[in-house]
Amino acid sequence: MKYQDYYQILGVDRTASADEIQRAYRKLARQYHPDVNKEKGAEARFKEIGEAYEVLKDTEKRKLYDQLGSNWKAGQEFRPPAGWSGTGGHRTRAGGSRTTSSSRGGSTGFDFDSAGFGGFSDFFESVFGGGDDFGGRVGGQGGRTRTRAHRGGDEEARITIPLIDAIRGASKRLSLHTGGPETGSANGGRTYEVKIPAGTTDGGTIRLAGKGGAGFNGGEPGDLFLRVHIEPDPRFRIDGHDLTTTVNLAPWEAALGAKVPVQTPEGEVTLTIPAGSQSGSKLRLRGRGFPRRGGEPGDLYAELRVMVPRSLTDEERELYEKLRDVSVADVRRG
Repeated sequence: MKYQDYYQILGVDRTASADEIQRAYRKLARQYHPDVNKEKGAEARFKEIGEAYEVLKDTEKRKLYDQLGSNWKAGQEFRPPAGWSGTGGHRTRAGGSRTTSSSRGGSTGFDFDSAGFGGFSDFFESVFGGGDDFGGRVGGQGGRTRTRAHRGGDEEARITIPLIDAIRGASKRLSLHTGGPETGSANGGRTYEVKIPAGTTDGGTIRLAGKGGAGFNGGEPGDLFLRVHIEPDPRFRIDGHDLTTTVNLAPWEAALGAKVPVQTPEGEVTLTIPAGSQSGSKLRLRGRGFPRRGGEPGDLYAELRVMVPRSLTDEERELYEKLRDVSVADVRRG
């Protein structure tokens, strides 16, 4: 039989992380899925990709596979090393051994056996052991396959929402391009009704149950995860569940104290500025930030910025000069 280089099939290094392996698999599986790719040889390529991922996504199977070493060449004649069990301590049956696999398939999204593409390769079975859990064979005799339901793969997309929707929550009708073959198109365009929970933070995810990849043979569909990006708002800066806004003050407001209007996500409020406030200092408005599930909401911080007039009237200049002459403050000493 021919050695199967699963790393080469997925186009990843032998040191690739689980996330890198998953990304490579998703990209190739979408490219060669028979619902999308009708070219000759696509089904065989799709099966290779699925088999490679079945091994490399599983820590135990990948560890067993790596024990074969890295010196084998793709296509080279292969025989398991002497004494090779290929089971890693998994359960066995009469006449051979096998490794078990979940019928949900993790996030693979595809079941090339039950989709009609046959079982795993002879190489796979020689390394990991045959059996109906993998190849769908009954009684270890081969030839007859059983049909099984298989859950569809999870999808991910990115959405951008206004700050006020993230804070208050909203219901949106969004057109997304997930790139999944379940849409019947390589572009994957679909429209979804999305409920944005109040307090959704930048980088958070929204799960749309059952809106991911289609299942096979009656299997349930996967989920669609929406990665949230909050579009910039000129009034506020976001820091987790807290917000910061800039409040400009005239020199006399900072020196004498004042009451000034401040914008919050819920509208304008009046903020009391203490006398002697310094530029760059912050005043906290408790609970005016993002809602927090199961806890107190974040806060809004008003960052003070003292603004000096760019031009002065004659009277203003005279008053500033008088202040200069009578002031005993040493601002350079703080």
